[in-house]
This record gives sequence, structure tokens and C-alpha cells, in this order.
Amino acid sequence: MTRVIAVASGKGGVGKTTVTANLGIALSLLEEDTLIMDMDINMANLELIVGLEGKQVTLQDVLAGKDNIYNAIYEGPGGVHIVPAGLSLPNLKYIKRERMEKVFDQLIGNVDIILIDSPAGLERDALAAMSPADEMVLVTTPEVTSLTDTLKTKLLAERMGISILGVVLNRDKYDDDFLTPEEVEAIMDVPILCIIPENEDLISFFAHGTPVLIEEPESPVSTTFMELAAYLVDKEYSMPEIPKKSFISKFIDGLLGNTPFKPRKHQGY
Repeated sequence: MTRVIAVASGKGGVGKTTVTANLGIALSLLEEDTLIMDMDINMANLELIVGLEGKQVTLQDVLAGKDNIYNAIYEGPGGVHIVPAGLSLPNLKYIKRERMEKVFDQLIGNVDIILIDSPAGLERDALAAMSPADEMVLVTTPEVTSLTDTLKTKLLAERMGISILGVVLNRDKYDDDFLTPEEVEAIMDVPILCIIPENEDLISFFAHGTPVLIEEPESPVSTTFMELAAYLVDKEYSMPEIPKKSFISKFIDGLLGNTPFKPRKHQGY
């Protein structure tokens, strides 16, 4: 049975999409057939983080009724499958979010895990993105404002019947102006799944479209993502060898577009 896990935050700018991308790659490296769905349609940036910008078919096209979901699935770093939201502003006016239910009907059973990169906040789009999920990972920073908004997201998700797996505490700092991990855990009343310290390299990797797990697989941050993935699927792991693609390989991938997705059970469109 496919697990559908939403990665959510109470506010933007806390690193939710970076966490989603690296967690999806880590799960894929653990041989979990993983698909990341970027459902932050209005503020999409997952494709920028994983170097898949400019793809011909995106989730926007699917929700606008212009194409089917299988043509919007691309192979990303580490073998993870990714559905980019798309960056086209004209497409937004044709989107019908009710088509999302059919998309999930087609994907359930075809992969082991679907990670939803949810829009930040509690607006209609965020609630719609959360609704297909059975489980949720919350991402927050140790600031009071971030934690307050994340707590609201947690409480609403629980009311929707979503099981909260825990919190990823991102950009942790040893600073009196920030909450301690113990305080975060007490306020959220769920376990901290992992702590990611403030790391300027993550911003650099973001800019170059290469996740840290691919660029520096032996780094402490990469190890943290692998440990988080292993915990979520109850597996032991040793860091696998991660081949880096040459510039020429990346260029050819860009020309060819998506890698065909072979569903376990194609239900048609």
C-alpha cells in the first residue's frame, strides 16, 4: 500500500521544500519507490532545487486537463520520481483542483511512498494539498513565530485525521533568541525527528539545483536526511555510492525531457 506523506510548514522560508527534496532522495536511495509531488502550485520551486526546471509537462498541465499525470513524472537525483508543479503563470487560470483526486487515484499502488510538498500556511491551497495525506512531517525553525504557525498546521492536520509523524527542526542555532529542541518538542507535543543546523552550503546547493545529499553525501546534513528516511521506513542503512552526473549527462537529460514512468497498474486517464 502506498504511503502518502505531506511535508508541511506553518510559514514559508523554513526550508520545507529543501527537506522534502532531500528526504525523497534519501528514501529512494533506501530502495523505496518514492515520488515527490510539488503541490505548491502558486509558489513552485521544487524543480529549481533538483535541477528539473523547464520541463514540458508539469502538474499545472495535468490539472488544466492538457495532459496526463504519467507524462509529468520525471526521474530526479538519486532515482527519485518527481512531479514538478510548473512555473507557467498563464496555466494557472485553467487549473481545476478537483482533478487532483483522480491523479492520486492513478498513483496510489504504483509507488511505495508519495511525498507531498505542501504550500505553506493554512489557505485553501494548503488544505487541498494536505487532504490526500495519511501522515505528515512538519518542518519548522526554532523561532517563536515559525513554531506558532507550525503548531496551527499540526492541530488542523490532526482534525483532518492526518497522523503527525514528528517535526524536522531546521536551521537550528545555539542562540538565546531561539527555542531549544526541548522547548520545541514540548510545545509541539510530537517528537523531533531530526535537527538540521544552520548551514549556508544548503543555500548554495539550492542555487545550483543540486541537493546536498547528491553534492556532499558524506556530510553531516546528508547523514541526517538518510537517518530520517531510515527511521520513517524502519530500515538500517549504510550510505550508498551516489554517482554524480557530468555536465554532458545533465545536458542530454535536459534535451530528452522526462524518463518514462512505468506504473505497476495503469488505470488509464
